[in-house]
Amino acid sequence: MKQLFYFILLIAGFSSVYSCKNLVDEEGNPLIDLNNTGGLNGPRALYKEITDKDTLAEYHYGGLLVNTVITDSASITNVMYSGDKISQIVFNGFLDLDGNGKLDKDSVSFTRLLTYGNTGRLEMISENRSIFRRPPPVPPATTPGPQTLLRKTKSLYGVKYSAATAKLDSIIMRTGPDITGTPFAYDNFSKTAYTYSGDNVSKVIRHYGPMAGGVMGAVTTKYSYEYYAYDNEISPFTLLPLAYKISRLLNTDLNDKESLILSPNNPKRWSFTDLTPPIPNPIVKSTNYVYDPQTYMTKGYGVNYIYKPQ
Repeated sequence: MKQLFYFILLIAGFSSVYSCKNLVDEEGNPLIDLNNTGGLNGPRALYKEITDKDTLAEYHYGGLLVNTVITDSASITNVMYSGDKISQIVFNGFLDLDGNGKLDKDSVSFTRLLTYGNTGRLEMISENRSIFRRPPPVPPATTPGPQTLLRKTKSLYGVKYSAATAKLDSIIMRTGPDITGTPFAYDNFSKTAYTYSGDNVSKVIRHYGPMAGGVMGAVTTKYSYEYYAYDNEISPFTLLPLAYKISRLLNTDLNDKESLILSPNNPKRWSFTDLTPPIPNPIVKSTNYVYDPQTYMTKGYGVNYIYKPQ
């Protein structure tokens, strides 16, 4: 009986340690827990985006600046600065390039260089991207071979702002295959336009089409994303740099659905519509948010947001 008693104490001790570990960050700082039993007074930083099953993003900081983001399947984004401005972003890992809700098995590596104008605003992003794939096993082998280069691309993103409001107005993308021994040329483009309700993004429309000889052709695909019923509370993404958020939206062609991260508040509904004829009914999603005592959103659309002291 005494051995059983000590065994129960041992299990309780392990449980206590595990529980405490979940309430501190990698530096031992206390986090806001998911039960909203307290709150965080003073400056804070966004630490994690998690679901009931996975960690979607974990943010690491050098001083006050986010410098590393760990996402699904241990994908890593490294963020580099020139002064207090993001100058380079490097990603290595996996993305959902086809938009089916699952990470692709092909791995992705890209480097982005960020250029700012005289006003200090981000105006240009250049990207070099490589995609790798494991070839199928060659009998008698039963396991796939090592990752090999599948294709390379170069992309250029022009970032424009409204002269009247200074808000993000549009992003124009030019992209093309980077093939050794072949003169480079952009062969596809996209135009993304942003509409606002107050300070919040209310609609995003993105056009896609081909390019030839530096000239944009007719639009072949058009998607619309709309955001409704904003609350008056604080979005967790207000704690991240705008340049990083813009870069995050460019990770895939269908990442515009995350455009709510540009808003200071939180939309309770959003919709997606493929505007390419024939136009189907929009896909609509909604949520009920949870907030902490300092009015920061802590849960929405199935994602929990954890903060740490800054």
